[in-house]
Amino acid sequence: MAKVRTVHRCTECGGASARWQGRCPSCGEWNTLVEEIEEPRRAPSTLDLAAPDRPVPIADVDVAEWAARPTGLGELDRVLGGGLVPGSVTLVGGEPGIGKSTLLLQALGALAAAGARCLLVTAEESKQQVRLRAERLGLDAVDGLWLVSATLMPHVIAAIDQVKPDYLVVDSIQTVADPELGSAPGSVAQVRECAHEFVQIAKARGVAVLLVGHVTKEGTLAGPRVLEHVVDTVLSFEGERHHALRMVRAAKHRFGSTGELGLFEMGEAGLVGVPDAGGLFLADRRAGVAGSVVVPTMEGHRPLLVELQALVAGTAIPMPRRSAQGLDGGRLALLLAVLEERVELRAFAKADVYVSVVGGVRVTEPGADLAIGLALASAASGVPLPDELVACGEVGLGGELRQVAHMPRRLAEASRLGFTRALVPASAPDPPAGIAVTRVATLAEAVAATRLSPAVR
Repeated sequence: MAKVRTVHRCTECGGASARWQGRCPSCGEWNTLVEEIEEPRRAPSTLDLAAPDRPVPIADVDVAEWAARPTGLGELDRVLGGGLVPGSVTLVGGEPGIGKSTLLLQALGALAAAGARCLLVTAEESKQQVRLRAERLGLDAVDGLWLVSATLMPHVIAAIDQVKPDYLVVDSIQTVADPELGSAPGSVAQVRECAHEFVQIAKARGVAVLLVGHVTKEGTLAGPRVLEHVVDTVLSFEGERHHALRMVRAAKHRFGSTGELGLFEMGEAGLVGVPDAGGLFLADRRAGVAGSVVVPTMEGHRPLLVELQALVAGTAIPMPRRSAQGLDGGRLALLLAVLEERVELRAFAKADVYVSVVGGVRVTEPGADLAIGLALASAASGVPLPDELVACGEVGLGGELRQVAHMPRRLAEASRLGFTRALVPASAPDPPAGIAVTRVATLAEAVAATRLSPAVR
């Protein structure tokens, strides 16, 4: 009997070390070495013994069978570039309770209703729990949707052999284990080997596989980084627990662009696609409120109009608060410094500053800089910005305004939603019909153009 030994393997690069070290000797990352049991090589499985592929000219490769097939959920298909590709492996990550299982169950229900054979492997919940969710979604009577509760890889493979599905969902990859490995479920070795086996199943049988992945407290996918490398697509399912809005983004996609964004609204009947998000974000906006401004942002190739709100309140504490919700706190600090030094607004040194993006959206692009600066100046002066105005542009350390990408598309979306004026950098391209632009070269000019009170200087 071969000897079993333990090694410490890096969760980032997969490198091995004979003993634990604070820093991985292979990639240099800190605190990523995890102990695992390294067992002797096992006998090859039937998948390992499959006939090898033969070389063919690239012109003879048939791609028709690998075309994307719609899932029936328009917003998910938008992110996937048309749908799921047979033989592909997709990893879906997100915080607990955000709605990953609901999303995938709805997708399987729509695919089964269209005539596909679908198998859901529930390794965390019981079959009864999934059935109750299916009843709430109206999917309990759909033909072609199969369910199995299994946590061992041989049992999962047996269910696949029995059902022969076109689509397979495994919820989740961290709870599936191969008994031939000595390590515990969820360990680096188990996640890596089980993921490799699902990839082999997908390629050998032409099954579209979707794996649900856990995330860490930092929001990254748990487990070894090799998990993200072996799959074809990595989807991130995001949203605020106290908001109905849910967003799907592709961090990796071998069959299309990673610039698309899918929007869903969580309701009593499950997730409902939001093809027009403008009405959702701006539906409850109040007119004539100081510190409020609308900014046209870009999420990939999709323009979104969101409301930014700022509040400046006096305080007696030596170090005033700086709160940024849905924004980068460092960007807020930078814009406050620019307002004080380049625009000479001195109202923030002895005041608490709060800035928020309405609707649970997170805005990280620099195109929101101008809107943030105007919202802060409006909140400090108490003078509201015009309700029909949108603002978009990047602010430099010198107070200058720089243009951002896709400005015509941003302004076209603003015009479609009823906005008639836009404040843009001087170098911005000509706007589309229906909206008038005011060009400004600096943040100080922008504050002056909106007629904010100089009393805050």
